Parts: sequence; C-alpha cells; structure tokens
Amino acid sequence: MKAAGVLAAIAVALALQTTLARFTIGVYTPVDLVLVVVVYAALAGGPVTGLFAGTAGGLAQDALGGGLVGVGGLAKTLVGFVVGIVGAQFIVAQPVPRFVVFFVATLVHAACFYGLYALIEPRGFPVVAALTQAVGNGLVGVAAFQAAGMLSGGLRPRRGRFGRRS
Repeated sequence: MKAAGVLAAIAVALALQTTLARFTIGVYTPVDLVLVVVVYAALAGGPVTGLFAGTAGGLAQDALGGGLVGVGGLAKTLVGFVVGIVGAQFIVAQPVPRFVVFFVATLVHAACFYGLYALIEPRGFPVVAALTQAVGNGLVGVAAFQAAGMLSGGLRPRRGRFGRRS
C-alpha cells in the first residue's frame, strides 16, 4: 500500500508539473513537485522509500521531459536516499527543520543534476534559479506536511490526557 501511495503521488506530481510548466517564465520552474514528493516520501518512510521514490520519480520525469534519461533519476535517487537517512537519524518534525531539509535537498539535487550534465557538456550552474527553486520546494514541502498532518489529525479521534476521547 505504501508503494502504491508513493507511485500515485509521483503520478499526480508529474501531471501537475507538466500542466503548470507552460505558466512558468523562462526555462526554470520555481517548484519541482516530483522532488517535493521524493523528499516527503523519504522523510515519512525512510531511506528505502526515498530511494524507490527517487528512482521512479526521476526516471519518469526524465522520460517525459526529454534530454538524457537517467540524469534526473540518479540525482533524485541520491537525494531520496540521503534525506531518508537524515530523517531517520535526526528529529525533523517541526516546520523549520523540514524547510531546511527541503531547501538543502533541492540544492544537492541541483548540484548533482548540473554536475552530471557538466560531465557531458560544460555549462554554468544557475545559482539564482537553484536558490529560487529551493525556497519554493521548501515552502511547498512544509505546506504538504502541514496539510497531511491536519488531514490525518482530523480523521482520528482525539484523545485526552488520560486516554479518554474528547
């Protein structure tokens, strides 16, 4: 069930990303929704879930986006695995640490992605675009965690201090 949920979230993120891509200005998108799903899955499920989500989401995004298939997949796989390890080792339960994880994960993804492309054909690293996307991914990721927390909290019966339902 967990794998099906991750695949469904990746499919929704891909659909939204491709639909909203025509409204972006220039070449760079302000939010990478697939990367947000990968980082969310890694924080919620651990390193194996992050690895799986990164591989599936990255390869699907590469196949739909054109260019070299596998570069984005490898970058997202590495980010998903590392974020899963960080989420398992450290307490990342508040909005500020989550924002920092999304922000740094986006910068690491950009460094891996553009670093791999630089091996094939030299090009510059878009610092402003990477920072803009890192802020956008951080805000969307924290909002996703907040929304998921509100939805799951609203569906469960609340318990009082001594186990009584309130």
